[in-house]
Order: sequence, then structure tokens, then C-alpha cells
Amino acid sequence: MTIRAGLIQEIELLIDIDNDASTLFEEAGLRLDAARDLEVTLAARERWMKCVSAGTVLVAVSQFCELMGFAAVAERDGELYLDQLSVRRGFMRQGVGTELLHAAMKLAMQMGGHSLWLTTYDHLSWNRPYYERHGFVVIRAEALGPQMREELSFERRLLPDPEHRIVMRSRLPAVVVRPSGSLAHSV
Repeated sequence: MTIRAGLIQEIELLIDIDNDASTLFEEAGLRLDAARDLEVTLAARERWMKCVSAGTVLVAVSQFCELMGFAAVAERDGELYLDQLSVRRGFMRQGVGTELLHAAMKLAMQMGGHSLWLTTYDHLSWNRPYYERHGFVVIRAEALGPQMREELSFERRLLPDPEHRIVMRSRLPAVVVRPSGSLAHSV
């Protein structure tokens, strides 16, 4: 597997990957209605286009050049935000999501980020516990900045089971420059 920057011409593939991954949520009973689905899809496309243009979409590519998944990193309240992490169902449970998550965290550190934020569901066995294993903690809604509150409100308005949408954050290790000029990470 190779992780590389996403390309503008791959936007439809990103949407296809996310739609494929979303079938897992549908099987868990989280279904969008047609009107909400259209609004969510259009908003995601616009956000991911901005991320691709900024060079903050990472794609996982198989040895056969197939896009397996992607991570899109954006900004909210001056902090870096994992806008989306999606893996095609045929590639789930093979470490693709973890590689993309680690690559997104590395990208966030390279961009000078101190934290990486995300939103997810807290009641599905594969969401909150997965992120907690990678150092993310739940942040109370009262402690959010205005853009993260707006993001959470948008998701709670459009996504199923709105009461289960949560915000999580992982503090990133600081990148320090040693006197020799080489980089090191501190915790």
C-alpha cells in the first residue's frame, strides 16, 4: 500500500469510496433520507474539493493502483480537523484506515498542528473505541470553538441518531528541531 496526496480528478472516486464505506452505517440502521443525503453529499464534495486543492487529502493505493481509502484534513477554529476517513469495505480490517489515520496525524504535525479533531458516532463499536485506541478523547460540546460547534450542529441536523454525534481530539506530539538540524518528536 502507498499513501499519497489525492488528486482533483479523483473526487468522484472519493465520493464512491465514502458511499461504499457508508453501507456499514446503513446496515447498523443509520439511514439518510433522500433530501438529507443530497445535502450531505454536496457539502462533503465541496469540503473535499477544498482539501484536495490544499493538498490535505491522502489516499491509500493498492499495489494494483486501486484507491482503497482516503483521509481529508481540514481546519476548524485554527486547529486541524479530520474531515473524513473512509475505506472501501473490501479493504476494511486490513490496516488501511490506521495507516491513513497515522498519515493524517503526521500531516497535521507537519502543518504545525498541536491537535487533530474529528467528529464520529459514540454508540457504534467500530467508531469511538477505534479512535480512543489511537489517542483521541471525547471533548464536551461546551468546550468547542465556534467552527467545531457549527460542524457538530450541521452533522446533528442532517445525520441519523444526532444525539450520538460527538467531537474527539488527539493531542499531537510536538516536532522539535535538534541542534544538529534533524527533527525529533517529543510527547
